[in-house]
Amino acid sequence: MNKNTDRYTEPDLRQEMPGPGAAGESRTAAGLRPLVPGMRRLLFIAAVLVLLAGLQLFVFTGRTGTFFAWTIANPLGAAFLGAGYWASVAIEALAGRQPVWANARIAVPTVFVFTVLTLAATLMHLGQFHLGSQFAAGTRIVTVAWIAIYILVPVLMLIVLTVQARTPGIDPPRSAPLPAWLYGVLAAQAVVFLGVGIALFTAPGRAAPLWAWKLTPLLAQATAAWLISLGVAAAQALVERDARRLRPAAVGYLLLAVLQVIALARYPHRFHWGTAPGIVYLIFLGVMVLTGAVGLARGMRTPSGRARFPRPVQAPSSR
Repeated sequence: MNKNTDRYTEPDLRQEMPGPGAAGESRTAAGLRPLVPGMRRLLFIAAVLVLLAGLQLFVFTGRTGTFFAWTIANPLGAAFLGAGYWASVAIEALAGRQPVWANARIAVPTVFVFTVLTLAATLMHLGQFHLGSQFAAGTRIVTVAWIAIYILVPVLMLIVLTVQARTPGIDPPRSAPLPAWLYGVLAAQAVVFLGVGIALFTAPGRAAPLWAWKLTPLLAQATAAWLISLGVAAAQALVERDARRLRPAAVGYLLLAVLQVIALARYPHRFHWGTAPGIVYLIFLGVMVLTGAVGLARGMRTPSGRARFPRPVQAPSSR
């Protein structure tokens, strides 16, 4: 006896549906596209790497001349970068835990764009990096590792993305829509982050006054890499339109805002209080908290990786 069934053998990965042919025939429909093991491993490795970078910048903020790949004289600028790295730990680790590609991919374009831009900034200012014999051996090793990571990660990500794109399957239906007003907020974030980030990256000297603390050209471009990647994440959120798919980014948003507040509390004398850039920066910190909190609350309404699908349907059996 053969049976046609409509069921999920695992919550997110495989679906069998009735076939259109004669009774007794069954067809396995394309299941939900899984997160491939290579992408999962790459996200977890990236989470470890950004954890270490955040430690160098957010904890040892005043010792970048020894513990980091290049010296950052402004401790608030170093803490900003460190906060970005630590927020990325949550985004990449949570994305790596997702069984379904749709619920993990919010992290991938952001990571790819950030690594490519950071590599470009590194190569443009290579003379400022700790590569000379005047630096301690440990410092030079950290610097070489920095350059190697930013060369390898984008290449590996493109390779794994090719494998991911060729993996058969579909996205789960959207089941946790965002409030209509939040789409407008995300659009504004995308425009501002991308606009300011592109200005800082392409014209760091002229655009530095747009920022809320003093920036050197290299620090401006490193900051711009984060802003542009955040803008990409906000734009992708508009495309995804589902809070379940944005949970890694929502957690990262909240963590980033909290860490930036801590950085301001540590170095208030470095911040341009009362200026237009300073006011805009503080407003966007508040908006990031709001965006992350609402997105996370909406995304938590449905258990991870499980959408509300129709009840299984069993077709008539035949002998």
